[in-house]
Amino acid sequence: MNRTNDRARNHSRREALGLLSVSAALLGAAAMSRPALAADDEVLTEALVLRDPEIPAAGNVDGDITIVEWFDYNCPYCRKIDPELRQVIQDDGKVRLVLKDWPILGPVSKVASRMALAAKYQDKFMAAHEAMIGVASKLTEPRIGELLSGAGIDMDRLKRDLETNAKAIDAILARNNDQALAFGFKGTPSFIVGKFRVPGVLTMAEFELVIADARKAKAGKG
Repeated sequence: MNRTNDRARNHSRREALGLLSVSAALLGAAAMSRPALAADDEVLTEALVLRDPEIPAAGNVDGDITIVEWFDYNCPYCRKIDPELRQVIQDDGKVRLVLKDWPILGPVSKVASRMALAAKYQDKFMAAHEAMIGVASKLTEPRIGELLSGAGIDMDRLKRDLETNAKAIDAILARNNDQALAFGFKGTPSFIVGKFRVPGVLTMAEFELVIADARKAKAGKG
């Protein structure tokens, strides 16, 4: 009976690793194996990928493992996975979350991303994110305005911040895009967990497994 359980656990682990394309690449290896995208900006440095100073962190900001998600507000898979990912992070208690807007599904996605990033100037990035990622239907520009206003965001200030900080916001989106392409991500959602590349959707159990593996790798045990 114990052997059966062991086989089941090993099978489950192999399935999860299969979803990770088996070859979860270390950040350093990924950076070395791909040419720099711009001479003045090493987009795959660990600092820029895990700790971009222009992107607010969620979860435990002092956590020992960082999850980075590239997402699009109009991606149904991103919306579906969000509550499960948040539950994993809450249950673990030691995971830091970085949300990287990657608006690849059209002009409205870009509007949503720019408005969320503008909301950070009034310390409302997470409020904006949660308002838009939590809806079940496709976003429109009028709906975005309704959601953000309903989340307590000062819309007049948001418009001013969008204009004043347009260059900085667009630079963040360009950096996020460069990183996603450099990692070979094909769509949203895509993740870095610790230093592992995770291109695709995982279940709660699979996230827990990858977080555990990331901790082992960090400790030099995997």
